[in-house]
Amino acid sequence: MISAALKVFMFTVRVWDLPTRLFHGALAICVLGLFITAEIGGQAMVWHFRLGFAVLTLLLFRLMWGLMGGHWSRWFQLSLRPTLVWAYLQGRLPSQHWVGHNPLGSWSVLAFLFFLGLQVGTGLISDDEISNVGPLSFLVPGRWVSWATTWHKDWGQVIVVVLIALHLSALVWYRFKKKLSLVPAMVHGDKTLTQAVTPSRDDALARCLALGLFLLSALFVYLLVSIRP
Repeated sequence: MISAALKVFMFTVRVWDLPTRLFHGALAICVLGLFITAEIGGQAMVWHFRLGFAVLTLLLFRLMWGLMGGHWSRWFQLSLRPTLVWAYLQGRLPSQHWVGHNPLGSWSVLAFLFFLGLQVGTGLISDDEISNVGPLSFLVPGRWVSWATTWHKDWGQVIVVVLIALHLSALVWYRFKKKLSLVPAMVHGDKTLTQAVTPSRDDALARCLALGLFLLSALFVYLLVSIRP
Protein backbone atom coordinates (compact mmCIF):
# COMPACT_ATOMS: atom_id res chain seq x y z
CA MET A 1 0.00 0.00 0.00
CA ILE A 2 2.77 2.41 0.89
CA SER A 3 4.66 1.60 -2.31
CA ALA A 4 1.52 2.16 -4.40
CA ALA A 5 0.87 5.47 -2.65
CA LEU A 6 4.41 6.66 -3.34
CA LYS A 7 4.09 5.88 -7.03
CA VAL A 8 1.21 8.35 -7.26
CA PHE A 9 3.63 11.13 -6.38
CA MET A 10 6.41 10.08 -8.77
CA PHE A 11 7.06 12.09 -11.93
CA THR A 12 8.67 10.83 -15.14
CA VAL A 13 10.71 13.65 -16.64
CA ARG A 14 12.71 13.88 -19.88
CA VAL A 15 16.13 14.87 -18.56
CA TRP A 16 18.52 13.90 -21.36
CA ASP A 17 17.39 14.90 -24.85
CA LEU A 18 18.22 12.67 -27.82
CA PRO A 19 21.10 14.85 -29.15
CA THR A 20 22.83 14.72 -25.73
CA ARG A 21 22.39 10.95 -25.55
CA LEU A 22 23.73 10.47 -29.08
CA PHE A 23 26.68 12.72 -28.27
CA HIS A 24 27.46 10.68 -25.16
CA GLY A 25 27.33 7.36 -27.02
CA ALA A 26 29.25 8.58 -30.06
CA LEU A 27 31.96 10.14 -27.89
CA ALA A 28 32.41 6.90 -25.95
CA ILE A 29 32.77 4.89 -29.17
CA CYS A 30 35.22 7.37 -30.70
CA VAL A 31 37.41 7.53 -27.59
CA LEU A 32 37.54 3.74 -27.42
CA GLY A 33 38.46 3.65 -31.09
CA LEU A 34 41.21 6.22 -30.53
CA PHE A 35 42.86 4.08 -27.87
CA ILE A 36 42.60 0.94 -30.02
CA THR A 37 44.02 2.56 -33.16
CA ALA A 38 46.82 4.22 -31.20
CA GLU A 39 47.77 0.83 -29.75
CA ILE A 40 47.72 -0.88 -33.15
CA GLY A 41 49.62 1.90 -34.94
CA GLY A 42 50.68 1.55 -38.55
CA GLN A 43 47.85 1.83 -41.05
CA ALA A 44 45.35 2.11 -38.19
CA MET A 45 46.63 5.63 -37.59
CA VAL A 46 44.60 6.79 -40.58
CA TRP A 47 41.51 5.93 -38.56
CA HIS A 48 43.09 7.39 -35.44
CA PHE A 49 43.16 10.78 -37.15
CA ARG A 50 39.63 10.38 -38.50
CA LEU A 51 38.32 9.51 -35.05
CA GLY A 52 40.19 12.50 -33.64
CA PHE A 53 38.43 14.76 -36.14
CA ALA A 54 35.12 13.16 -35.15
CA VAL A 55 35.80 13.85 -31.46
CA LEU A 56 36.63 17.48 -32.24
CA THR A 57 33.34 17.75 -34.13
CA LEU A 58 31.45 16.26 -31.18
CA LEU A 59 33.14 18.59 -28.70
CA LEU A 60 32.32 21.68 -30.76
CA PHE A 61 28.73 20.50 -31.06
CA ARG A 62 28.50 19.93 -27.30
CA LEU A 63 29.85 23.40 -26.57
CA MET A 64 27.07 24.94 -28.64
CA TRP A 65 24.44 22.50 -27.42
CA GLY A 66 25.30 23.55 -23.87
CA LEU A 67 23.94 26.98 -24.84
CA MET A 68 20.91 25.95 -26.92
CA GLY A 69 20.10 22.37 -25.97
CA GLY A 70 17.67 20.77 -23.53
CA HIS A 71 17.25 22.32 -20.09
CA TRP A 72 19.43 19.81 -18.23
CA SER A 73 22.10 19.75 -20.95
CA ARG A 74 22.85 23.45 -20.66
CA TRP A 75 25.98 24.74 -18.99
CA PHE A 76 24.11 26.88 -16.49
CA GLN A 77 22.68 23.68 -14.98
CA LEU A 78 26.11 22.47 -13.87
CA SER A 79 26.49 22.73 -10.09
CA LEU A 80 30.02 24.11 -9.86
CA ARG A 81 30.04 26.28 -6.75
CA PRO A 82 32.39 24.90 -4.06
CA THR A 83 29.64 25.32 -1.46
CA LEU A 84 27.39 22.98 -3.47
CA VAL A 85 30.19 20.42 -3.82
CA TRP A 86 30.79 20.50 -0.07
CA ALA A 87 27.07 20.25 0.71
CA TYR A 88 26.76 17.31 -1.67
CA LEU A 89 29.68 15.49 -0.06
CA GLN A 90 28.02 15.97 3.33
CA GLY A 91 24.67 14.74 2.03
CA ARG A 92 22.97 18.08 2.65
CA LEU A 93 22.15 19.00 -0.94
CA PRO A 94 18.49 18.70 -2.00
CA SER A 95 18.00 16.32 -4.92
CA GLN A 96 16.62 19.04 -7.22
CA HIS A 97 20.15 20.43 -7.42
CA TRP A 98 21.35 17.35 -9.24
CA VAL A 99 18.52 16.11 -11.43
CA GLY A 100 21.04 16.38 -14.25
CA HIS A 101 24.64 16.28 -13.02
CA ASN A 102 25.45 16.36 -9.32
CA PRO A 103 28.26 18.75 -8.23
CA LEU A 104 31.02 16.14 -8.54
CA GLY A 105 29.60 15.02 -11.87
CA SER A 106 29.48 18.62 -13.06
CA TRP A 107 33.19 19.08 -12.40
CA SER A 108 33.99 15.72 -14.00
CA VAL A 109 32.11 16.77 -17.15
CA LEU A 110 34.20 19.94 -17.46
CA ALA A 111 37.43 18.10 -16.68
CA PHE A 112 36.74 15.38 -19.23
CA LEU A 113 35.75 17.80 -21.99
CA PHE A 114 38.75 20.04 -21.27
CA PHE A 115 41.37 17.30 -21.27
CA LEU A 116 39.79 15.50 -24.20
CA GLY A 117 39.82 18.78 -26.10
CA LEU A 118 43.46 19.28 -25.12
CA GLN A 119 44.25 15.76 -26.31
CA VAL A 120 42.64 16.39 -29.68
CA GLY A 121 44.26 19.81 -29.97
CA THR A 122 47.74 18.48 -29.29
CA GLY A 123 47.11 15.69 -31.77
CA LEU A 124 46.46 18.26 -34.47
CA ILE A 125 49.94 19.73 -34.05
CA SER A 126 51.91 16.60 -33.13
CA ASP A 127 54.72 15.03 -35.17
CA ASP A 128 56.27 11.69 -34.22
CA GLU A 129 59.02 12.28 -36.86
CA ILE A 130 58.28 8.89 -38.38
CA SER A 131 55.06 8.84 -40.38
CA ASN A 132 52.35 10.59 -38.39
CA VAL A 133 52.09 14.35 -38.59
CA GLY A 134 49.20 16.43 -37.29
CA PRO A 135 47.51 18.44 -40.06
CA LEU A 136 48.16 21.75 -38.30
CA SER A 137 51.71 21.14 -37.09
CA PHE A 138 53.13 23.48 -39.74
CA LEU A 139 51.30 26.42 -38.16
CA VAL A 140 53.18 26.41 -34.84
CA PRO A 141 56.84 26.64 -33.75
CA GLY A 142 58.88 23.46 -33.43
CA ARG A 143 59.00 23.65 -29.62
CA TRP A 144 55.20 23.64 -29.55
CA VAL A 145 55.13 20.57 -31.78
CA SER A 146 57.62 18.81 -29.51
CA TRP A 147 55.63 19.61 -26.37
CA ALA A 148 52.31 18.65 -28.00
CA THR A 149 53.71 15.32 -29.19
CA THR A 150 55.06 14.44 -25.76
CA TRP A 151 51.85 15.45 -24.00
CA HIS A 152 49.63 13.64 -26.51
CA LYS A 153 51.50 10.35 -26.19
CA ASP A 154 52.19 10.45 -22.45
CA TRP A 155 50.40 12.57 -19.85
CA GLY A 156 47.43 13.34 -22.05
CA GLN A 157 46.57 9.67 -22.44
CA VAL A 158 47.12 8.96 -18.75
CA ILE A 159 44.79 11.74 -17.63
CA VAL A 160 42.02 10.69 -20.02
CA VAL A 161 42.30 7.08 -18.85
CA VAL A 162 42.12 8.18 -15.20
CA LEU A 163 39.04 10.32 -15.86
CA ILE A 164 37.33 7.43 -17.66
CA ALA A 165 38.17 5.09 -14.79
CA LEU A 166 36.74 7.56 -12.26
CA HIS A 167 33.58 7.93 -14.34
CA LEU A 168 33.03 4.18 -14.56
CA SER A 169 33.83 3.76 -10.86
CA ALA A 170 31.21 6.38 -10.00
CA LEU A 171 28.60 4.49 -12.04
CA VAL A 172 29.43 1.26 -10.22
CA TRP A 173 29.39 2.99 -6.81
CA TYR A 174 25.97 4.51 -7.44
CA ARG A 175 24.63 1.18 -8.69
CA PHE A 176 25.75 -0.99 -5.80
CA LYS A 177 26.20 1.45 -2.92
CA LYS A 178 23.26 3.81 -3.44
CA LYS A 179 21.10 1.34 -5.44
CA LEU A 180 20.73 3.91 -8.19
CA SER A 181 21.53 3.11 -11.81
CA LEU A 182 22.51 6.17 -13.84
CA VAL A 183 22.92 4.37 -17.16
CA PRO A 184 19.24 3.81 -18.18
CA ALA A 185 18.47 7.55 -18.17
CA MET A 186 21.29 8.11 -20.64
CA VAL A 187 19.74 5.44 -22.88
CA HIS A 188 16.06 6.44 -22.90
CA GLY A 189 16.40 9.98 -21.53
CA ASP A 190 13.88 9.83 -18.69
CA LYS A 191 14.20 9.91 -14.91
CA THR A 192 11.55 9.11 -12.32
CA LEU A 193 11.60 11.78 -9.63
CA THR A 194 9.72 12.61 -6.46
CA GLN A 195 9.12 16.19 -7.57
CA ALA A 196 8.11 17.84 -10.83
CA VAL A 197 10.99 19.69 -12.52
CA THR A 198 11.47 21.46 -15.82
CA PRO A 199 11.87 18.83 -18.57
CA SER A 200 14.39 19.08 -21.37
CA ARG A 201 12.91 20.01 -24.71
CA ASP A 202 13.28 17.04 -27.04
CA ASP A 203 10.90 17.59 -29.93
CA ALA A 204 11.48 17.51 -33.69
CA LEU A 205 12.45 21.20 -33.82
CA ALA A 206 15.09 20.77 -31.11
CA ARG A 207 16.50 17.73 -32.87
CA CYS A 208 16.68 19.58 -36.19
CA LEU A 209 18.54 22.39 -34.44
CA ALA A 210 20.97 19.84 -33.03
CA LEU A 211 21.52 18.32 -36.47
CA GLY A 212 22.23 21.76 -37.88
CA LEU A 213 24.75 22.51 -35.13
CA PHE A 214 26.44 19.15 -35.67
CA LEU A 215 26.75 19.73 -39.43
CA LEU A 216 28.11 23.21 -38.78
CA SER A 217 30.70 21.72 -36.40
CA ALA A 218 31.63 19.07 -38.96
CA LEU A 219 32.05 21.70 -41.67
CA PHE A 220 34.29 23.79 -39.41
CA VAL A 221 36.51 20.79 -38.60
CA TYR A 222 36.70 19.83 -42.29
CA LEU A 223 37.80 23.33 -43.25
CA LEU A 224 40.23 23.47 -40.32
CA VAL A 225 42.07 20.25 -41.15
CA SER A 226 42.05 21.11 -44.85
CA ILE A 227 44.39 24.06 -44.29
CA ARG A 228 47.55 23.55 -46.33
CA PRO A 229 50.95 25.27 -46.08
